[in-house]
Amino acid sequence: MKKIESVEGLPVPRGPFSNGIISEGKFLFISGQGPWDAEKKDFHPGSIAEQTELTLRCIERVVKEAGVTMADVVSCRVFLQPLTAETFAEMNAVYARFFAGHKPARTTIGCTLFGIDVEIDAIVQIQ
Repeated sequence: MKKIESVEGLPVPRGPFSNGIISEGKFLFISGQGPWDAEKKDFHPGSIAEQTELTLRCIERVVKEAGVTMADVVSCRVFLQPLTAETFAEMNAVYARFFAGHKPARTTIGCTLFGIDVEIDAIVQIQ
């Protein structure tokens, strides 16, 4: 098992978890990422679209660090606050751009988040 602890452009994990874990060399499990602005080095509480963009850029950084691409993502869980038809559509429009032509399994969950409105975790197949 390989832990991905430090990824350029991401905050150091603030709790007892890693940014990602490669299990048996076959799968990368990415911890929930939020709308981290790498330039400002802080979370960005913008619109759902802005937060989704920043969150997926964080996922993309961990994926790249593991040596694979977003086309290798097999599953995502999206945590969205509040979960309404409008916020779902806004998130989904951005999400679709990151997975054009490739549609990983996905679950979207309405929840309570602290200081952000979008969090996404992912499972990635390692070739």
